[in-house]
Amino acid sequence: MNPDENAVASVLKDYQMALNRSDAEAALELYAPDGVFMPQHSRASVGTAAVRKAYEAVFAAITLTVKFEIAEIRQIAPDWVLARTNSAGTTKNNATGPRVRRPTKSSFSFRRSMGLGRSRAIAFAQPTRHAPDVLRKTRR
Repeated sequence: MNPDENAVASVLKDYQMALNRSDAEAALELYAPDGVFMPQHSRASVGTAAVRKAYEAVFAAITLTVKFEIAEIRQIAPDWVLARTNSAGTTKNNATGPRVRRPTKSSFSFRRSMGLGRSRAIAFAQPTRHAPDVLRKTRR
């Protein structure tokens, strides 16, 4: 990996720790001022205030225990690095208490001019068992 890709790998470790501590401020520090948080089944949150509010809501609702596996980190242009992770772990519903295994796939974009220590956008998706059936139907 080149130095920019190594910087992104370090940010991903910090982000994993912020999620596991339910620390909205630590997560927020890893975003650019115009950063975008895009959790699955939710509207995108854009900018510092909206991203903070979104993380506070997430951490009030659930407690995460995650471990990232970096699938790839790739510099795609002089100013941009993309990263993709798979994570294993559990999600605890803070209202009802059950802990559920939730594998997640995430993508991250980093722009050098924003500082490679800060993500421009983070998107999450939980794999579904029904995806092959959906793909089969759309190919007909």
